[in-house]
Amino acid sequence: MKMTQIGKEYGAALFMLGCENHAKQEYAEALACAATIFKENPIYMEFLSSPNISMEERLCAIDEAFAASFPDEVVSYLKLLCEKGRFHCFEESVAEYKKLLDTSEHISEACVTSVVPLTDEQKSRLKEKLEKLCKNHVTVKYAIDATLMGGIVIEVDGKVLDGSLRHRLNEVKDVISR
Repeated sequence: MKMTQIGKEYGAALFMLGCENHAKQEYAEALACAATIFKENPIYMEFLSSPNISMEERLCAIDEAFAASFPDEVVSYLKLLCEKGRFHCFEESVAEYKKLLDTSEHISEACVTSVVPLTDEQKSRLKEKLEKLCKNHVTVKYAIDATLMGGIVIEVDGKVLDGSLRHRLNEVKDVISR
């Protein structure tokens, strides 16, 4: 999913506020909780975005749902999205916030795709090598893709390291067809 500029700006603004208030992690936890709630209850997101429901009702619903357990700034953020008709940018703003938080905490996220599940030892060695390469702490998600035929594909920090057999065969095919 491509992020909109608006979602990035809203996420970045909240992140800056979190930095100023020394509450980056607290805000991140509240946003993750809200994202889970909205994902599990999509009708709630529709309710908060609906022009058929008065703004006062929607803002009261946000207060009732989140004011007791979320930082005031995150509740105000949710209300701002509602008031400005930008709730459709919520997921994107949360993704941007997480990206900025990870960068500030020197954390990289990697996705490793292989044909077969990797052993714990392979996972451990791979994580060590990725941390040396990125010079960051790396959290790794693993996926299986039988179409790779062999090898692995690693996505980390916006880069793709493709060591799959399928990729190698495509390279050979390109050389032959020249």
